[in-house]
Amino acid sequence: MAPLYFTILIFFSIVLVISSSAFTPPRHPFDPLTETELKLVRTIINKSYPVGPNHKFTFQHVGLNEPDKSLVLSWYSSRNHTIKPPPRQAFVIARDNGKTREIVVDFSSRAIVSDKIHVGNGYPTLSNDEQEASSEVVVKFKSFLDSVARRGLNVSEIVFTTSTIGWYGETKAETERVIRLMPFYLDGTVNMYLKPIEGMTIIVNLDKMKVAEFKDRLTVTMPKANETEYRISKLNPPFGPTLRNAVLLQPDGPGFKVDGHIVRWANWEFHLSFDVRAGIVISLASIFDMDVNKYRQVLYKGHLSEMFIPYMDPTDDWYFITYLDCGDFGCGQCAVSLEPYTDCPAGAVFMDGIFAGQDGTPAKIPNAICIFEKYAGDIMWRHTEAEIPNLEITEVRPDVSLVARIVTTVGNYDYIVDYEFKPSGSIKMGVGLTGVLEIKPVEYIHTSEIKKGEDIHGTIVADNTVGVNHDHFVIFRLDLDIDGSDNSFVRNELVTKRAPESVNTPRRSYWTSRPKTAKTEAEARVKLGLKAEELVVVNPNRKTKHGNEVGYRLLHGSAAGPLLAQDDYPQIRAAFTNYNVWITPYNRSEVWAGGLYADRSQGDDTLAVWSERNRKIENKDLVMWYTIGFHHVPSQEDYPTMPTLSGGFELRPTNFFERNPVLKTKPVKLTTARKCIPKDD
Repeated sequence: MAPLYFTILIFFSIVLVISSSAFTPPRHPFDPLTETELKLVRTIINKSYPVGPNHKFTFQHVGLNEPDKSLVLSWYSSRNHTIKPPPRQAFVIARDNGKTREIVVDFSSRAIVSDKIHVGNGYPTLSNDEQEASSEVVVKFKSFLDSVARRGLNVSEIVFTTSTIGWYGETKAETERVIRLMPFYLDGTVNMYLKPIEGMTIIVNLDKMKVAEFKDRLTVTMPKANETEYRISKLNPPFGPTLRNAVLLQPDGPGFKVDGHIVRWANWEFHLSFDVRAGIVISLASIFDMDVNKYRQVLYKGHLSEMFIPYMDPTDDWYFITYLDCGDFGCGQCAVSLEPYTDCPAGAVFMDGIFAGQDGTPAKIPNAICIFEKYAGDIMWRHTEAEIPNLEITEVRPDVSLVARIVTTVGNYDYIVDYEFKPSGSIKMGVGLTGVLEIKPVEYIHTSEIKKGEDIHGTIVADNTVGVNHDHFVIFRLDLDIDGSDNSFVRNELVTKRAPESVNTPRRSYWTSRPKTAKTEAEARVKLGLKAEELVVVNPNRKTKHGNEVGYRLLHGSAAGPLLAQDDYPQIRAAFTNYNVWITPYNRSEVWAGGLYADRSQGDDTLAVWSERNRKIENKDLVMWYTIGFHHVPSQEDYPTMPTLSGGFELRPTNFFERNPVLKTKPVKLTTARKCIPKDD
C-alpha cells in the first residue's frame, strides 16, 4: 500500500500537565474533591465508624454532593462571584458490615450532616481494591487449584477479570453482593482476553470475601496464543501502512486558558472536572455573543450517565455478561493515564483524576483528562462566487475546535469519550470504541465446520476463536439551559404536502415543517428514524429580532435501539435504551440512567421508571438524555485489536444567534508558520 502523508498544524511540542491539587483558585462549586478534602472525609467518617476486626467499613463512592442548582446559578450570575457559593459537601456511599450506607459530609462544619441506610435494590459501584482482593481469594481456593491441575495449566499464568452478574428475577433476600471471576490463560501472550478458560464458574461474595460457588465443566478447547501480540516493540516486520511523521506547530502558543478547572477558549467558557463515576463532567458552558456583548448559557451540566453492554450468548458461560459499566465499575475509576503525543496531540493540557480508594485514601490517575485544540483539515465555512462578471470571490475559514478527552478502559474495551466545542456554537459529543474483543473458544477454525442450525453467537475471527455479538449503548445526561433554565422541547416534523392546484407550478409536492411543543414526558420520548423530524430545545421566553425562539437542536448519529425482548431481565434493568431521546424535568436526584445502585439492580430506579410519572415539561427546567447505540457483529478486522469505531451527536444552535456567529472569524494564518521537513524513522 502506498504511504500516507499528512501534516497537522497544531502546536509546538510542549506538554503541559495540570494537577488538580496544584492550584488554589477561589473555590468553584463544581470543582472536584481534592486530596485534602478526601482525607478529611475519611477522617470524619472513621471517627464515627472505626474499622476493626469485627467492623468492616469500605468506601465505595466518594464524590461532590450535588449543590442546589438555584444557589449555583445565583453565585455564577453575581458579578465577580460576590454571592457566597453553596455549601460544599461530599456524598459517600459505603458498605458497613453488609449494609449500604449513604453519608453526606459538610466541609464548613467538618461534620456528618446526613447518614442513612439504603433499603432498596442494587449495590454500589465495585472498588478496584475489592476486585483485586477477590482474585487473590480464588488463587488460594483448593477446588480451583485442583481444577487447574486437572486441566494441566500453570496457575502462575492465570489472570482474572471480574464481572457483575446482573439480576434474573431473584428476590432481594436471594440477591447477595457477589461477582463472577472469569479466568484467562496467558501462556505466551499479554492479550489475555483472547485466551479465556471456559467452563469454570467462580462466584465470590464480596462482603464475606470468600468463594461462594465453584464448578468446572472441564472444557478444554483454548485458542492459541499466536498472532495475538499488539505491542509495537514485540511485532516483527514487515510494518505498515507507512505514515509520515506529523509536524505539530502553533507558533503563537495555545489558544485556550485553563484557570483551575475553568476553561476559556475562543468564544466559549466552561467548567471541566473529573468524576469517579461519569469521567468528564462539563458544567456551566456559556458562549460569548458579540451582538449582545455577553456570555449566554447553553449547558448547565453534561456528562456520561451510563453504558449498557449486553452480550448475545445465552449459555452458562455468557448469559450474565450484561454490564452497566458506569454503575458497576465507574467510568471515571476505570479511566487510564493518557499518553502525550498519541492519545492527545502535542500542546495538550492534562488534568489528573483524584478519587477515594476502598479505605478512603486518595488515589490518583495521572493525566486522566486532556484538553487540546483540534485542526483536522475541516472547513468552518466557505463560499466561491464565480457568477459575477469579471470577479471571482473565494472566502474560506479553516475549522478549529477545542476537545476535552478521557479514555476509560473497562476490561477489554477502551472507550474514548470526547467533548468538542466549536466556535460556531456547536457542542459535539463522541464515543470511540477500541481495545480487544471478548471472545469464546470453539472447536472450529472455518465456517464450513459449523453444524447446520447451530448458532455460534458471533463470528469466527481466528482459529478456535469466536468474537461474540454484543451491543454498546452509551447514554448522556444533558442539563440544557438555553439562554436560561426554563426551556421547552419542540418536535418539528417534516411532512409531505401536495402542491395546491391554485398555484401555477409543474411540481406535485413539497415538504414543510410542522412544529409541536411536547407538554409531557410521554410526548417527548423519541425513537429515531421512524419519521423525519428535527428535535429542538428552545427558550420560549427569548426570541430573535425576527421572532424565532432561540434554541439548540439535536443532530443525532445513526440510530440503534435494543433488540432484546422487553421482558428479558437485562432489558428491564436497562430500559433507558427503549428510546433514543428522553426529556425529563430537572431533578437533582435523577442523574444515573440505570439507577444509583446499578450492580444487581432490578430496574425499579431507572430513567424509564422516572419518566412514567409523565411530568409536565413545557417551559420548565429540562434535561435531555441521548443514547449512542452500536450493534456490534465482530469481524476479522477486529482481531487481535479493534480499530476505533466511532459514533456521536451534535448540539447545534438554531436561531440562537441573529446571524452566523463565525462570519467575522479571521482566517488562521498558516503562511507565517516555520517550514518544517518531516524526518523519516
